[in-house]
Amino acid sequence: MTKLLVIMGSGETTPTMIKPHRQIFDALPQPARAVLLDTPYGFQLNADEISARTVGYFRQSVGRNVEVVSWRKEPPPGLERERALAALRQANWIFAGPGSPTYALRQWFGSELPTLMTSADALIFASAAALTLGSHTIPVYEIYKAGEQPRWEPGLNLFEQLTGVPAVVIPHYDNAEGGHHDTRYCYLGEPRLSYLEQQLPQGAVIIGVDEHTALICDLEAQTASVVGNGGLTLRRNGSSTRYESGSVLPLSLDSPTGVALAAPAQPEKPPQPALTSVRAVADDLDAKFSTALSAGDLDGCVATVLELEQAITDWTADTLASDDADHARGMLRGMVVRLGTVAGTAVPFIQTLVQLREQARAKRDFAASDQLRDALADGGVEVRDTPEGPQWTLSQT
Repeated sequence: MTKLLVIMGSGETTPTMIKPHRQIFDALPQPARAVLLDTPYGFQLNADEISARTVGYFRQSVGRNVEVVSWRKEPPPGLERERALAALRQANWIFAGPGSPTYALRQWFGSELPTLMTSADALIFASAAALTLGSHTIPVYEIYKAGEQPRWEPGLNLFEQLTGVPAVVIPHYDNAEGGHHDTRYCYLGEPRLSYLEQQLPQGAVIIGVDEHTALICDLEAQTASVVGNGGLTLRRNGSSTRYESGSVLPLSLDSPTGVALAAPAQPEKPPQPALTSVRAVADDLDAKFSTALSAGDLDGCVATVLELEQAITDWTADTLASDDADHARGMLRGMVVRLGTVAGTAVPFIQTLVQLREQARAKRDFAASDQLRDALADGGVEVRDTPEGPQWTLSQT
């Protein structure tokens, strides 16, 4: 029976969720058998790539081996189906993430999977998969991309089954991709969510999990903890209560005071906003690079280039499709070009100083010659006198 039910609002394969993933794995009996269920994105042509990137993320960043259980379409009776079911029965950690919630539900309804999901010690559903946990789910693609009328579709209702709380789950709750148009609430926006909320059964709560945030429901301890970069919103009849990261609520998600059982201490200074995409990281590092370049801090420039290169590697597994990685790589190339320009500008100055030193030597002004040599050395330029004349190289240290 499930001991941990985890809802991730987004960022499930990014650096921001490494710590929560490790925390979940550490709470399991060891060795943990972990499986990735590929159903939500099974319709995508790059499904194999998404699986490989996700497995690589858990191996390299989280330090855990994860096995892919393929259920892209409900398989017919036979060996393939039985192998998948056997792997799920033996798993004590089951994870599903991005894609389409309605596509996933079509493959899961009527099969053994909903029952097997609740047999694992830890069930981690993120992004699209998280939408399926409630009594109702949002057909995101159909409404936001295809322009269909807002409506609910039946969900797995696993959240109520495991916690006793009738609810619908909305990840990407604080999404801001729309800029000037409202894409909060998993791209619904306030008008459509208000309309849909009126159609929910009496007593149902909307569980809104921000991006790069997780709600960890400990079914044994009867607690629900908010971790990550954002917060949790509980919405009932149009009225919302927000809990920041670090808050711990009763599993019932309801307390007499209407506040969390425990909340993190308020910091003395407002924390820096978290960087929740490789685009944001790249923009931040580009500003850092420009500052170092203006100050003539070439070591700082090089360190920033290396930091951005590592950030691009760390965010490679992010399964949210966007042009952010291309943007970051463009920033990296721009930094290298700017460094090259600085190097090209420095060469004429170095050559001029070497010529001045040579003129001082010709005049037997060895004091001036030595001063110029020392100045060049301080700047990382090594000068050697040869029969063919002075030669200079950049120091390797």
